[in-house]
Parts: sequence; C-alpha cells; structure tokens
Amino acid sequence: MNQSTIIHVPRRFVAHEWGGTETVILEISKQQLTAGYHPKIVTSMALAKAKNDTISGVTVERHSHIYPFFGLSPEQRSAMDKKGGNLLSLPLLAALVREPNVRIFHAHALKRLGGTVRTAARLRGKPYVVSLHGGIFDVPAAELDDLTKPIQGKFEWGKPFGALLGARRVLEDADHVICVGESESIKARAELNHDRVSYLPNGVDCQRFATGNASAFRQRFGIADQDFLVINIGRIDSQKNQLGLLEAFARFHAQSPNARLLLIGPVTQPAYEEKLKSFISSAQLSHAVTIIPGLGNDSGSLVDAYHAADVFVLASRHEPFGIVVLEAWCAAKPVIVSRVGGLQSLVSDEQTGLFFDPDAPDAAQQLADRLLRLQADTDMRQRLGEAGKAEAFAKYDWASITMRLEGIYQSAEAHAQSKKEKK
Repeated sequence: MNQSTIIHVPRRFVAHEWGGTETVILEISKQQLTAGYHPKIVTSMALAKAKNDTISGVTVERHSHIYPFFGLSPEQRSAMDKKGGNLLSLPLLAALVREPNVRIFHAHALKRLGGTVRTAARLRGKPYVVSLHGGIFDVPAAELDDLTKPIQGKFEWGKPFGALLGARRVLEDADHVICVGESESIKARAELNHDRVSYLPNGVDCQRFATGNASAFRQRFGIADQDFLVINIGRIDSQKNQLGLLEAFARFHAQSPNARLLLIGPVTQPAYEEKLKSFISSAQLSHAVTIIPGLGNDSGSLVDAYHAADVFVLASRHEPFGIVVLEAWCAAKPVIVSRVGGLQSLVSDEQTGLFFDPDAPDAAQQLADRLLRLQADTDMRQRLGEAGKAEAFAKYDWASITMRLEGIYQSAEAHAQSKKEKK
C-alpha cells in the first residue's frame, strides 16, 4: 500500500449540485483508492453545509471562501458559487501547506484557486498538475460573458492576492497540463511556452450504465411505452443550450405528437430556467416537456433515465468533452450532439452519433430533422447505440483512463525533480 496522498482541488464539490467535473474527480479518486493511494478532495464551502464529508469512501475537506469584489449581492455570490466564481480561500491554502505526506497536487481550477495550488506546491516542494475541465483556450466569447456577469461593474479588491499566488502563472509553471478535449490540447500546446501538455479524455463506469430499468423510470415520470422519449442531461445553463433544443423539439413535436422531452440537471442559472419555462408555455409544450432539476449522481434513476430514452441529445454551444455522451453510449443509446469543442473528436458522424451545428441559422431545423430521422429508423438507432457502446467499453473505462493519469503524474514528478536538481 502506498500511503502518500494525492490532493485534488476543485472549486466546489457537493453531492446535490453534481456535474461532469465532480464525476471525473470522484471516479479518479475511487480508482486511486483501489490502487492503494490516499486521494483527498480539498475544496471550498461553495454550496456546501458541512466542512467535512465522505463520498464513496473519499474524504472531502472544505474551507471558507470569499469573492473579493465590492458590492456583491447574496444572489450574485450564489451565482458565483454555482458557476465560474473566482474565489479566494486563505484557509484552503493553509490546509494544503499543512497536509502531511503529499505525493502530488492536482488542481481542477485556474485563477486564484489554481494559484493557491501553485503556491502550496512551491512552498512544499511538491509537483502539481492542472486539469482543464471547462476549457480556457477553447471557450466562446458568449460563454466568457456569462461567467463574468455577476461581477460586471464591481470593483475587484482581490487582484493583489492573485498576483501573490501567481494566478497568471498556473499553466506555465505546472508540471503538467491535462486537457479533457483534444481541440483544447492542440491550442494549449500552441499557446504555452512548454510541451508538458496531454490530452486525457474523461472516462465512464461502463458496467454501471450498461444496465437500467427503463419501464420503472417511464412509469415514475408518466411516460407511456409508445412515447418517443428524448432526454438531455446537464446543468440547466445557457452553455448547455437547452433553449436551442426546445426550439428544435417544438418543430419535431409538431410532426410527432407522441414525442416527450426531459431536461435533467441542476439549475446553475435560475434566470435561464425561467426562460426555458416561458418558451415551454408559449409553445404549448407543457404536456410534452418536463424539467427535472437533477437526479443524484448515485441515484439509480440517473442510469434508468438513459435506458428509458429513445435518443440522447447534447445541444451545447461549448463542450470541452461531454461525459454524458459516454453514459448514453454505455446504455446503447443513439446520440445527437453539437459540432463543437471536444465533441468533434469524441463522436464520429454517422458512425457513433449524429451532429448538428448549434450556431447555424437553421440549427433548430437541423436538430429537428435528425430527431425525425432517428424516430423513423429503428435500425439506425440500434446501430448507432451499439457502436457507441463498443466505443465506450473499448476506450473510456475509468480503469484505463486512470492508468494513463498515473503516467502523467509520474512525468510531472520527474519534471519537478529535474527542476530541483537544476537549482
């Protein structure tokens, strides 16, 4: 047994506001536990009530944080907790510096929190790696604008802390940079002044998502056996483009009255949820569309949702990877995805899924046409679903992804050691 500790540092980590980043960190940590390491998640109190927690056998330690801007309302602080907040936590820095027997620090965020990890690693003489989950080199301007809305017009008094923590040096000084999207890794290599960059896709618990109870899920949510069910799983957030999906679904439903749509995920933008509800009402789709504000990651209902679906759609305007596509594949479901970001290298058009362009003038019609095509062709649905399942099992099981991560850790440790020897 290796008693050294691997410290994962995400911006937040709570079970009731689960997303792709949380899934990745927890699954990696579980694999590391199995390998004999001691993974530990050290994070902020964002959206949390308890300072200490254990999730699936992994220790979670949380520390108080602030957003160093004058004039933030409670609603704006909450919005930053939910998405993209550039937090400051000196107690978290102190905890990282005190943590005994650290093997490596793994930052899952940038800005001041990434700088906190960088500073702790330098003070401890330990290596650190950074994962780019939400992207930085491959993010549309509209997405960046959404992230900064809560602080627009607010005076930021925390810039000196960012400078002291080396927030702008996090990627340059990292012993390795991990990109979950291939397009992001290409851009990172071009932008950074080093070659310590790897493309490491997210994984999936193939066996867990391979079996589910479709009929129980349909019965629970009032979906008839003859209904054609389309599902979308992801944060209720403008990035995920559920509004674009609704516009397409309205066209699809006009030709297929027995179609149903489920939008499943935690609400990170309440105003956007209201916009969705307004569209559903005005389009007279209340009987056909249901918003489910999250099914717990450890809930069997989440797995059952995939198995109950006829088609899975991910309509995002920006998506570094798309772990939900892997989950749908494991359930042998056909997928329709946006031709953006990491999805372009994850999905093979006409082989493991279908694409549409979310920014095209006819985006809604493109997506509606693909839904109509899959509804009409049972054989195509089965072929795409089985091909996706084979792809997931062959390339994306967490055990193999974590083995590749271990190789990156070892490379980072070698780089850190070489820096010490040069001093």
